[in-house]
Amino acid sequence: MMNSIVNELNQKFSAETPEVLLHYLMNEYGNKIALSSSLGPEDQVLTDMMLKINKNARIFTLDTGRLFPETYSLLDKTNIHYGIKIRVYFPDFRRVEEMVSADGINLFYESIEKRKLCCRLRKLEPLSRAFTGLDAWICGLRREQSVTRHDMQLVEWDETNHLIKINPLIDWTEKQVWDYIHEHHVPYNSLHNDGFPSIGCQPCTRAVNVGDDARSGRWWWEAPEHRECGLHKK
Repeated sequence: MMNSIVNELNQKFSAETPEVLLHYLMNEYGNKIALSSSLGPEDQVLTDMMLKINKNARIFTLDTGRLFPETYSLLDKTNIHYGIKIRVYFPDFRRVEEMVSADGINLFYESIEKRKLCCRLRKLEPLSRAFTGLDAWICGLRREQSVTRHDMQLVEWDETNHLIKINPLIDWTEKQVWDYIHEHHVPYNSLHNDGFPSIGCQPCTRAVNVGDDARSGRWWWEAPEHRECGLHKK
């Protein structure tokens, strides 16, 4: 049943603009669809598009407790710019305390397993709570971003969370994203001006050289095929 819905949506909207897709889905799902925003440039574009369709669009973000100061500033700036309050979800402090007590504050550098444990507690579990009551979620993935995203589709079935997952910008280029940001005066993270194309937690993100893969600064000590936190696994 869900596969048929996903296939139908892909066929119907493959040649349409992201705005057309969003307008349809936001009307179709009402308050049961939300944008999961990392406050990256793609998510800021989607925030702008969605709020132009419906000023009460559901948008949430995850605060892992290890974000850059510039990211918190952008969250505040975005709320003020659009006159909204993006919902913020936090990890369970008890679980984080247990993890840090057992493995140290920067355990993620030691192994992929420990890094994924940190991602699970700080991101995946809060995300699961954020999904409560939803039928579909929207995110800013693009195929161009990394080798782990080449096979992703415009509309997918998220088997892990049992939700329809929508990637409205899946075929957009980086240039299209930034052209939209500048044309529509969308707030963005100031770190993007300093060599950070993709921004996550501060200890796990570094600047990259011009022309490098957009996500090569994320978990840079790991092989490229492992550089996902688990939010977007197939």
